[in-house]
Amino acid sequence: MTKSANTMWGGRFAAGPDAIMEAINASIGFDRRLAPQDIAGSRAHAAMLAACGIITDNDAKAIREGLLTVLSEIETGEFPFSTALEDIHMNVEARLRDLIGEPAGRLHTARSRNDQVAVDFRLWVRDQCDQADAALAALQKALLGQAEAGADWVMPGFTHLQTAQPVTWGHHMLAYVEMFARDRSRFADARARMNTSPLGAAALAGTSFPIDRQMTATALGFDRPMANSLDAVADRDFALEFLASASICAMHLSRLAEELVIWSSAQFRFVKMSDKWSTGSSIMPQKRNPDAAELIRAKIGRIFGANVALMTVMKGLPLTYSKDMQEDKEQTFDAADNLMLALAAMSGMVTDMTAQRDNLKAAASSGFSTATDLADWLVRELGLPFRDAHHVTGSLVAMAEGKGCDLPDLTLADMQSIHAEIRPDVFDVLGVENSVASRTSFGGTAPEQVRAQVAHWKEVLK
Repeated sequence: MTKSANTMWGGRFAAGPDAIMEAINASIGFDRRLAPQDIAGSRAHAAMLAACGIITDNDAKAIREGLLTVLSEIETGEFPFSTALEDIHMNVEARLRDLIGEPAGRLHTARSRNDQVAVDFRLWVRDQCDQADAALAALQKALLGQAEAGADWVMPGFTHLQTAQPVTWGHHMLAYVEMFARDRSRFADARARMNTSPLGAAALAGTSFPIDRQMTATALGFDRPMANSLDAVADRDFALEFLASASICAMHLSRLAEELVIWSSAQFRFVKMSDKWSTGSSIMPQKRNPDAAELIRAKIGRIFGANVALMTVMKGLPLTYSKDMQEDKEQTFDAADNLMLALAAMSGMVTDMTAQRDNLKAAASSGFSTATDLADWLVRELGLPFRDAHHVTGSLVAMAEGKGCDLPDLTLADMQSIHAEIRPDVFDVLGVENSVASRTSFGGTAPEQVRAQVAHWKEVLK
């Protein structure tokens, strides 16, 4: 550790740590990305100190201008980052001292690196919530475009990945619009809870200087200062909530990615993926691999892992700050980066993919997908108890399986051999278009319901 670094610490340490300690202790390799937030926090703090008469206006002006120079150097790649100075806070302050001299030493009055890092990280995570919301809105719009185009395109709906009932392509796309809407609400909720300022809590107990914490909170866009100085420096709930929200969102992305992998296979042929989001094989020229979807599906584990990792870091820490909490950032940075990458890639894939309408309909028309419609008809038209209708329908399905055909291919005589009261109009409910058109309950798959939901979401997302 250099002499200048020891000076930053004060006079406590006579000699610097060896290289291993420096390596394990330093965080500048990753927390440098907090530079904009660190400088914003320092500018707000300096302005408040001057307003409260704790430092002079001249010192505050020198600090403000010096910090802008530091930010410019960082943005242009000219800033001399030093591992010996440990973190972004010490690097910025040391460079500020080089630029403006003695006034730089007054910037740290009435604060600690504990509340400084807490406000920097909180600001950064708050920004990520905003970016995630914007990316999710873009993905919703891409899905909405698919839903609007295929509001009446019939496809099989699945349970257990087995054909269940016919649904519409638009209805399936809207299911993900709803999922991602919940993700947006989770990020919004987390953002609202994290929007309180720890700045001014100092090391852990507050400060004896007559500071104005509401002033710095307002300057940084926070609703109010945190009410307990111990909690202010010890809390990382904001990062945990972001990671929890990101994990649920990532799970949704993985489910959609899995469907795209299945749907684009030769066995399904439900969608054709754009060349932009597919790759070929080195030896099999016929292959079109959905690599982007597969990579999204895999990268989700990193987001889950970050959530578990930070929970593990925090679970055993007494109040207030412990150096363990330095491990809060790398995992969160990585999770946020991968979430944003996955959201952007998924938006691109959904926008560019082409649903294969004929193949969707053919699949919807097989696998006895209208069996439930037949059972409902028996209840509605013949007055059978549903359990009896279920039994009759099961017998008809078994007959069709034995004949190697689907339900609409049975003759009326075939059906009447199972239940004599079945009439010719039963065939009206056995077509897949009729099936989906009948599902008019709110939230159902009927094209009229899908179009109503599309109109609702277009209004919400405009």
